[in-house]
Amino acid sequence: MKEEVIIIGGGLGGLTTGALLAKEGYPVTVLEKNETIGGGLQTFKRHGIEFETGMHILGGFRPGGSLYRICSYLGILHRLRLRSVDNDCMDSITYASDGVTYRIAAGREGFVESLAAYFPKEKEHLKRYVDTLYALTEELDVFYLRPTNDDIFQHSEQFLWAADRLIAHYINDPKLRDVLAYMNPMYGGIAGHTPAYIHALINVLYINGPDRFEGGSLQLAEVLKEVIEQGGGRVLNKAEAARIEVVDKQVKRVVTTDGRSFSAPYYISATHVGEMLRIADDSAFPKSYVNRLRSIPGSYSIFSLFIELKEGVFPYINHTCYYQTDYEHVWHLGEYNAHQWPYGFMYMTPPDVNQGATATHLIVNCIMPFDVVRRWEDTKTGRRGAEYKAWKLQHQNRVIAGMEKIYPEFRQMIKHVHAASPLTVRDYYHSSEGSIYGFAKDCENFLLSQVPIFTKVRNLFLTGQCVSLHGICGVPLSAINTAEAIVGRNKIIEKL
Repeated sequence: MKEEVIIIGGGLGGLTTGALLAKEGYPVTVLEKNETIGGGLQTFKRHGIEFETGMHILGGFRPGGSLYRICSYLGILHRLRLRSVDNDCMDSITYASDGVTYRIAAGREGFVESLAAYFPKEKEHLKRYVDTLYALTEELDVFYLRPTNDDIFQHSEQFLWAADRLIAHYINDPKLRDVLAYMNPMYGGIAGHTPAYIHALINVLYINGPDRFEGGSLQLAEVLKEVIEQGGGRVLNKAEAARIEVVDKQVKRVVTTDGRSFSAPYYISATHVGEMLRIADDSAFPKSYVNRLRSIPGSYSIFSLFIELKEGVFPYINHTCYYQTDYEHVWHLGEYNAHQWPYGFMYMTPPDVNQGATATHLIVNCIMPFDVVRRWEDTKTGRRGAEYKAWKLQHQNRVIAGMEKIYPEFRQMIKHVHAASPLTVRDYYHSSEGSIYGFAKDCENFLLSQVPIFTKVRNLFLTGQCVSLHGICGVPLSAINTAEAIVGRNKIIEKL
């Protein structure tokens, strides 16, 4: 039996890191503050309907993909209920200003051909643009699970271009430029700042073919937990870490809010980095290290509607739908105008097990900065007051009004609505200011947002979306790097 590892946080990052370590023979204890494990994988039930909170769209689960290989290695792939979206339309984008809906196909060739049908003069430009996306992903060995011993990272000039600059370099038509940025809500895209490689990674991930969980994303958290337990470990819910005690630049123990104490040779923080700094002893890290981490801006947050639909009235849509009020807003979804919000949103009908022709529920996600709800930042869930409830209802109605632009009778199709604001995201995930993608990546200050998995405390490591990449694919890739910091470089990659 190898040395024990304690992981703070039972989200996708903590559970995947723990499962990888368990597979390598390390007993793992995961401490999760919520009653339900999983972080962004967790679900909640209302009137018998299972609502996902985060992981709605899955990339990398097709044969040969990174998640396919990781889950196969862990022995859990066959346990997951996955549903492929329609190849001829993996996504659709509707613009209210001209009433056009663009239907985008999956697959490298399908992606180009489907967009060229709307913009025939741009077909050759689209080919070169997509070729560049794939070329940029080739510069990251971890994306393809390739071993590497190169400590010096050398990238092409376009790797750190701004994403909007990359699109404009290949595409002339301003409308097509806007359409090609439609996945911005998937990675927090900001004009002039989001690096081209982030744009490339997310686009290639989904161009290769997206999937969905049938019956909710919690199933992934549950099978990861089983891998940890089969390896002699444990996953404890309602075990919120209150203090990381550090003595002589080493973690001595983690104490939970209910007074339990956990000690081991190795510790991993799978929470937001800001949360780790909050609970660590004041003397744990040099001030320069703390100040640097606290100076990294976070990505924007989200306002979500979880809608129960009346039976048999709304079609099940086997792809993700995006809505924009007009062109030229897609790079500014993180900005808030009290009179014009939302500029756009993403909506989807997650599949149930044995999904039929009509949907039971629908989720709508609208980008929203935390500043909009800052006046209530010192309140707790269920105790935010009448003013907050009125504000939330007002914004809920705005989103529904947007849906009515697409489906005029939509309000009559609704049975129940549950709304969540950036405060909900912050409180459930302990994510600083409700950030949905951890730290924001900025090509104008690339080094600032690069957070190593090694900390200034010798036996404390980091994992999760604040480290390297975010999302259903990025977080497990970061988990490999963190696990290999303990088991040895490339030890896991070579087995994948």
